[in-house]
Amino acid sequence: MWAGRVLHAALSRAPRESRAQSALAQLRGILEEELESIRGAGTWKSERVITSRQGPHIHVDGAPGGIINFCANNYLGLSSHPEVIQAGLRTLKEFGAGLSSVRFICGTQSIHKDLEAKIARFHQREDAILYPSCFDANTGLFEALLTSEDAVLSDELNHASIIDGIRLCKAHKYRYRHLDMADLEAKLQEAQKHRLRLVATDGAFSMDGDIAPLQEICRLASQYGALVFVDESHATGFLGATGRGTDELLGVMDQVTIINSTLGKALGGASGGYTTGPGALVSLLRQRARPYLFSNSLPPAAVGCASKALDLLMESNAIVQSMAAKTLRFRSQMEAAGFTISGANHPICPVMLGDARLALNIADDMLKRGIFVIGFSYPVVPKGKARIRVQISAVHSEEDIDRCVEAFVERWTLHSRLEVLGLP
Repeated sequence: MWAGRVLHAALSRAPRESRAQSALAQLRGILEEELESIRGAGTWKSERVITSRQGPHIHVDGAPGGIINFCANNYLGLSSHPEVIQAGLRTLKEFGAGLSSVRFICGTQSIHKDLEAKIARFHQREDAILYPSCFDANTGLFEALLTSEDAVLSDELNHASIIDGIRLCKAHKYRYRHLDMADLEAKLQEAQKHRLRLVATDGAFSMDGDIAPLQEICRLASQYGALVFVDESHATGFLGATGRGTDELLGVMDQVTIINSTLGKALGGASGGYTTGPGALVSLLRQRARPYLFSNSLPPAAVGCASKALDLLMESNAIVQSMAAKTLRFRSQMEAAGFTISGANHPICPVMLGDARLALNIADDMLKRGIFVIGFSYPVVPKGKARIRVQISAVHSEEDIDRCVEAFVERWTLHSRLEVLGLP
């Protein structure tokens, strides 16, 4: 009897295992087909391995010698600043590696509260709340704030995290054409029937380096009784006279209701994001924002680094001014050489090339010439708008910038010659 049961179990298990293996084989086939289509389209994104700390000069696995880095969001060069590193080390020793918990259980330390207060002071807002990333801040905000009675109006080129956050909420969704204020006004008129109306935009758009017309957005928001939300991830720390962001740059700090931003770019380059705005909103997010309630607290070392980065920024705006001058140097030299650079006076300097393969090939060749840049193509940017995004940092030297321009000119000259000869 026992042997019969064993045999029966073995026979019944065999079809299940066969079906499972068949399903796995089917999955592998689907995945390989999709991956091959990405390779065939020339949009495969490889990851280069850095073997040194982040900075203007790095070492890259497989690339000989030192490489000049022009593709990090290290706008102020603070990711390797000695005082920022020391602050992280001190905080790590005093407060440990992590909290092993979410904030409302046992994951809040005094340093988290201190940093939130400092962020609110920096942005001249009532309160602030920390998240593991700005992506989390964006996915947490809209669902907690907006209901089916409300409406959100979003720029069509907003960051993916804003788009995903809006998808999660039940509000009525309107998408206006990129930077098109006439279209935004039409959408605001259409949305008047809803309880709350929230205009959502990036302050600076990361793929194009252009800046939202916040003065006009705020004017329209006031006219139609709407609130304004701005993601300042590519503005905090370096846009505006004291680095407060696009709302400071454009003189509308008192008209923007909510700001989300990151600690992972200009403010130390580690990780973390935040929302800052009305105190009641921040209190609501602590009660309802899912990424806040269900994610571990920001690691102490990251908190310490970001806090010191803010201190350095609030002590002096010299770094901000240095970066602006270097941005102008790169943009003016590249345009004089005949390149099309998207955006305006932002350290994100997209060199527009159009063709995806061309962008990837030139980026690979630039690495051989000691310049680290990355080609961007669909689906990160629209089809036909492939580019190499160059990002200027305050810690780049003028010689670094000149060398980058020279490498682009050399590579473009070579490409033009090969094109004439009909060679790839």
